[in-house]
Amino acid sequence: MVANIDFGPGTPNDDELRLCGDVSDGRRAVELGISAWYNSIGFARAGAKSIAVDTDVERIAETRRRAAAAEVPVQCLETDLADLGDIASGSIEVVLAAHTMGQVDDLGRLLRQVHRILKPSMPLVMSLPHPFAGVDDTHPYGATDRTIASWFTALNRSNFRVDQLLELGASAAHPAPVTLILRARKEGS
Repeated sequence: MVANIDFGPGTPNDDELRLCGDVSDGRRAVELGISAWYNSIGFARAGAKSIAVDTDVERIAETRRRAAAAEVPVQCLETDLADLGDIASGSIEVVLAAHTMGQVDDLGRLLRQVHRILKPSMPLVMSLPHPFAGVDDTHPYGATDRTIASWFTALNRSNFRVDQLLELGASAAHPAPVTLILRARKEGS
């Protein structure tokens, strides 16, 4: 079953994009950083063994409240996003970070931990504000956010292969895309 997963404001959800894959039958899914859309609950409703990881005690509490109201189990880990030691190596089918990885300081460490917990060939799906969206005369490309090239480089160095890149949200009112979605698959073991 495909989970009802949101990637950000104004973007199609996973019912349409199909980036996360089937999470039913107890497959293990991690929401890395609890997003405004509480995707860990969507995973659990679809039948996944869902894990939410976040540093914010209030987001953890709200996730627990929403999971109880939805009558679904969600394991919550209050920890740094790159501190995934409580999750067994090679045990996860999908990791999702919806607008939660953009400002991570040690991206390499985080990606190494995600690589460690994913099963081979399984995806890391992440959405973030598009690096072009904030470009203007005072903010040149790459001055404040990572570039698309820096995301590719970081993923490649951590042994991920990008197999989907979506640039969403461009319109007549806003000619640059506003959301970047990357799906990268774990290579190796």
